[in-house]
Amino acid sequence: MNKISSTAVIELALDLATSLNTKDRLNRLLDTIRKTITCDAVVLLSFHGDVLKPIALQGLSRDTLGRRFYVDDHPRFLAICQSKSPIRFAANSPLPDPYDGLVTAHAGDLSVHSCMGLPLYYEDKLLGLLTIDSLTPHVFENIEARTLEVISAIAAATLNTAFLLDQLENRADHSQRVVAELTEEAWKRDGGELIGESPIMLQLKQELDIVACSDFNILIYGETGVGKELVARTLHHKSLRHHGPMVYVNCAALPENLIESELFGHVKGAFTGADKNRPGKFSLANGGTLFLDEIGELPLASQSKILRAIQSNEIQPVGQDDVEEVDVRIVAATNRDLKEEVGEGRFRADLYHRLSVYPIRVPRLYERVGDVQLLAGYFVEQTRRKLGITQLKITESAIAHLSQYNWPGNVRELEHVVSRATLKARARQRDKAIISIDKVDCGTLKVIGFEAESVLNITDEKFTLVSSASVQALAQQPTQSLKVAIESFQKQLISQVLKEEGGNWAAAARRLSTDRANLNRIAKRLNIKVVKSVI
Repeated sequence: MNKISSTAVIELALDLATSLNTKDRLNRLLDTIRKTITCDAVVLLSFHGDVLKPIALQGLSRDTLGRRFYVDDHPRFLAICQSKSPIRFAANSPLPDPYDGLVTAHAGDLSVHSCMGLPLYYEDKLLGLLTIDSLTPHVFENIEARTLEVISAIAAATLNTAFLLDQLENRADHSQRVVAELTEEAWKRDGGELIGESPIMLQLKQELDIVACSDFNILIYGETGVGKELVARTLHHKSLRHHGPMVYVNCAALPENLIESELFGHVKGAFTGADKNRPGKFSLANGGTLFLDEIGELPLASQSKILRAIQSNEIQPVGQDDVEEVDVRIVAATNRDLKEEVGEGRFRADLYHRLSVYPIRVPRLYERVGDVQLLAGYFVEQTRRKLGITQLKITESAIAHLSQYNWPGNVRELEHVVSRATLKARARQRDKAIISIDKVDCGTLKVIGFEAESVLNITDEKFTLVSSASVQALAQQPTQSLKVAIESFQKQLISQVLKEEGGNWAAAARRLSTDRANLNRIAKRLNIKVVKSVI
């Protein structure tokens, strides 16, 4: 169809009016576009200064949602952004296509195909782009200009509505819009987005939205490599203090004899080497956020001094008689169990309670079901830019390989694996326009520890539980941690019930008083599988 009908417009208006959330609204927009224009891929991207972020797509691999396209790196995107009207690229256009290798209906380089882009303006402001691709050459040439204008107007209005609703839902007060724009570049440079759509990550983002606008002290805890610093930066960026400074302190790296000077400052002559007045981290963070990373590494003597500063909002620089008032929000992070540290006398109970007004746990990567693919897409695009590669993709087999690993090093380990895999893939495919990261490039990823698989082999109504030796050995340890004991018990109980129910997930869920979807999620996290075979 080359002309949009009034019926389609009315149906779309009704869809957009009745959609319950932004995701539904955007997907229904893409559905209507594909009904109007025959195509193989359609993507809606939001525009953020010099970066395009895919927010809804059809026809491209899902990892594209994790990519961030810098406009200057992609000539086609640049041309669309600089235009005020829709652009149709020639079927044999020499400009590289940013979606090469990403179209699910086609493997490899997009040589001759149809492509067009619609800049989405609302009140003369570029909100984003709508790109439409077809594997059939010249298919867009007869589409009326009026049809594209109507689609552009509807898409721009929809995108603007989505932005406004998101602002309302996040209780975002943008009275400091001009100041926020000035800090946007620094925010992007430091990495300012939590990538992930798993239920546990959506819950984390919801918690951040709830507590960010308050001035409560926050304790962020989680394993090494899960992204605690990024969570802290997100808290600051969403807070009413986002226009103020965020000062980072690595407590583990502070020499014990200089901790007080580093945190509270000193005056000239306070000690040998103090040749001038020097403000401390608390003073530098005045009006903003002080991020105390690895707070659990601080010695007890220093903990008492931080406690006083938090309680009274006052500091006393080394060598100075007068105290100074400060207005600082404390965000602390640790990979230790501070409750256990308090019990062992290595951390002050009163400081722990002052810091943990609102504790936030950052989940491990293996708990984030489905996020490995999005994060892989993000790191693939990031690595592509660093190495100057024209186009880089990751295959489904590589994604499946990465998704089966339990990631003891969490997100940081995934980033490093993608970086290494990119170097290996580039070495294997030096003469190719599109470099593909395959399973072989990712190396051997062995599941370790208590996450090793337990598999129920089902053979003609006879069931055998096969557990890894490492899990059995771990279960026999008399001094295992509470976390390990709980997960070991969960694995044994679920496996036993599944065995008794003949591998029937629905029956097992009923016996365990949970729903089937939740049982499947837990089983996936614990690497429990039911394998059926016929003999």
